[in-house]
Parts: sequence; structure tokens; C-alpha cells
Amino acid sequence: MYAIINESGGQRRVVQGDEFLADLMQEGSAQVGKSVTFSEVLVVGTPGGDAKIGRPFVPGASVTCEVVEAVVMGPKLFVQYFQPKKGSRRRVGHRQRFTKLKVTAIKG
Repeated sequence: MYAIINESGGQRRVVQGDEFLADLMQEGSAQVGKSVTFSEVLVVGTPGGDAKIGRPFVPGASVTCEVVEAVVMGPKLFVQYFQPKKGSRRRVGHRQRFTKLKVTAIKG
């Protein structure tokens, strides 16, 4: 069984047992092993079978996840600023922080 959930303004397809990186939850103080429930489920279905499509959400559907790691650092990204003919250059780095979740149950 799979589901498409609304997570931090984006859509994500999840299957039971999957691990995925979500936006940082509770400023990084989420407890490992704590349960998190996503109630904004857009689609619930089985591969190659029927699917329930919500308008905009499937009523009564939810996805339960468990926190595996509270803070996971993403890859280092570099942004370079350059102004031609001015002799101005700047290189700025950024690392996004995520929370690692594991899908434990899909209800719907």
C-alpha cells in the first residue's frame, strides 16, 4: 500500500517501511522513537490496483511515522555571487537540516 502525503507544502509518495527526510521538526528537539501522524493524505492505493483520490484530502486517511533521527544534515550547497566589471565575488555555503522518519502504518 502506498500514499501521497502533503509534507511541508510539497507532495511525497511513501510506502510502509520507507525512510525519508522531512523538514526539520520541533527545531531539532524531536525525540527518537516518537510517533508523528500526517493527516493530509492526497492519495491512498495499492500498486497496480485501485486508488482513493481525495478532494483535496482522503477523509479518514492518515500516515503514521516514527522519528529515526532528530537532526540529519543535508549536502553542502554553495551559492556564488558575482558582479561583472565590479571586482565583487562572494561564495556562501548552506546545509539544510532534516528529520529522518520511517513510515510505520498507512491507514485509509
